[in-house]
Amino acid sequence: MLNIVLFGPPGAGKGTQAEFLIETFGLNHLSTGDLLRSEIAAGTQLGIEAQNYMEKGELVPDSVVIGMIKNKLALSNNTKGFIFDGFPRTVEQAKVLDNLLNENKTPISGMLNLEVEKQELICRLLSRGKISGRTDDQSQSIIENRINVYNEKTFPLIQYYSQQNKYYGINGMGVITEIAERLKEVVEKIDN
Repeated sequence: MLNIVLFGPPGAGKGTQAEFLIETFGLNHLSTGDLLRSEIAAGTQLGIEAQNYMEKGELVPDSVVIGMIKNKLALSNNTKGFIFDGFPRTVEQAKVLDNLLNENKTPISGMLNLEVEKQELICRLLSRGKISGRTDDQSQSIIENRINVYNEKTFPLIQYYSQQNKYYGINGMGVITEIAERLKEVVEKIDN
């Protein structure tokens, strides 16, 4: 089974590249944001619990998110693998995810990190903000803060996956198709 953790700062193109990888390798997209929304919409016990936290403006605890991921994995017996998007965000979450996947003998195959220069990220996000209307993509200071927070939070994960020889930095600069080709080459090496 091919299990990929897809990383990259805001504006790196994770959504676009996740779609490409899903289509190319037949993987399931496991986005924690999507999981939370679907569990809430379905009125599951975990969804109700998550909604209670979200309504108070609190972060949904790892135990709830892990429960949702565990349910999703259990329902996906005949999959070729997963792209984990938005999870893990901390080393503790990565360890829990490793334990969960190792129970099923389907460990993480690799962490792909789209590396994009800060100024390019700012330009991409400001451009996206004009089109999408997202307020968090319209202020350069907010964008810079998001990038800084991402870098601070992600660095320990890069170390974590590097120690397992599962970290792959991917040049995220250039044309979408070129970036997709770089990702494809790395995933094909991981999958062999």
